[in-house]
Amino acid sequence: MPKGTNQKFKLYRLAQIMLEKTDDEHYITMPEIIDALGAYEISADRKSIYNDLRDLEKFGIEVEGEQVGKGYHYHVISRPFELPELKLLVDAIQSSKFITERKTNALIGKLEKLVSKYDAMKLQRQVYVSGRIKTMNESIYYTVDAIHNAISENKKIRFQYFQWNVKKEMELRHGGAWYHISPWGLSWDDENYYLVGYDSNVGQIKHYRVDKMIRIQMSEEDREGKEHFKKLDMADYAKKSFGMFGGKEQSVKLLVANELAGVIIDRFGSGVMMIPKDERYFIVNVQVHVSRQFLGWIFSLGEEIKIIGPDDVVDQMNQEIDRLMRQYR
Repeated sequence: MPKGTNQKFKLYRLAQIMLEKTDDEHYITMPEIIDALGAYEISADRKSIYNDLRDLEKFGIEVEGEQVGKGYHYHVISRPFELPELKLLVDAIQSSKFITERKTNALIGKLEKLVSKYDAMKLQRQVYVSGRIKTMNESIYYTVDAIHNAISENKKIRFQYFQWNVKKEMELRHGGAWYHISPWGLSWDDENYYLVGYDSNVGQIKHYRVDKMIRIQMSEEDREGKEHFKKLDMADYAKKSFGMFGGKEQSVKLLVANELAGVIIDRFGSGVMMIPKDERYFIVNVQVHVSRQFLGWIFSLGEEIKIIGPDDVVDQMNQEIDRLMRQYR
């Protein structure tokens, strides 16, 4: 059989054909493989294709042949990701507010290439769960990369921080002042990405919405605040910060109805100690950054939960109640 000009791409095209056209439910016959290669101007005979299919295993692409009548049907039986795993990734991307709509579609398009064209359609149907709020800052991916680079290089970063005004325009915070921060980690909370870093000007750990950081630059200065982060558990820090809003960290005593036990465990972990008070209520002490967002979380759970200590936090709640009464009276 005469060799085509694209013959050197034969193994690559065969892998592409098998990955795209077959899966656990879809098969391809030997004549169909030969025709598919012919579409790329690649000639092949059965014997050479048998050898090539075996060679694909060296690249991690395992192909199985199943006899059907007098012929065989072939399909790929193993891939780096299973379809349910990719569906989870698609849903995570789709529900992430910090990923723009355009980048969402681009990332999902790349994931579709990891499965057959038939399974890709199933992933595409996941995308139509759309309508979720997305960030408008397309540069976030480069910002995240710059933060990781600064952390690995042990350097500070400089950036400007913005907010959206009522005209949907970017408005720089503090008149466009540059923030000079030592980055120590990234945290995910309430569907947003946050930089957690040390501000040496005020000697505090602070966090910033990554999608609101612009013009990020790596500084020549080495990072500071290492002593503050040695004992910091990033997951624990996020757990204590409601909506990643700051506030004084305190131990707060709560009186909680038994039916909210799951809510407390979901928020503070299974290691939290819940002490029975009576048949209906238990008492729990939790470490939180006391902020208006924390008080709002307590409000949202209704009469089944109550702050009972310390007194200054109870006073903050009463002040918040008075403010709301004045605001809505």
